[in-house]
Amino acid sequence: MEFGHKYRFTCTLTFGDIYGQIIAWLVILFISLAASLALMGARQPIVALATVGLILVLSLPFLLFAFVTTLFNHIEFEPVADSQASPSRSGRSVSSTSPARAVS
Repeated sequence: MEFGHKYRFTCTLTFGDIYGQIIAWLVILFISLAASLALMGARQPIVALATVGLILVLSLPFLLFAFVTTLFNHIEFEPVADSQASPSRSGRSVSSTSPARAVS
């Protein structure tokens, strides 16, 4: 007795789909590092470290959100026909009367 339909899970995400997001985040990272180096030269190392930390902490959630939504947009569930759902069952049946044994 089977309930519902069977679905095939397919993920079509490629590196090219997230390449632009990675480049944009690297640009933000390099700009924050340049700002921190400028502040280091101004003899404000605490402010420089706080600037880098703040930029990274604020940009990482947006990067994660962009990655996750891109991943979800590339996940597909396709219904599988009954003839394609169980090709391995058409062969021999497995007996459940004896326990499995290791072959040595």
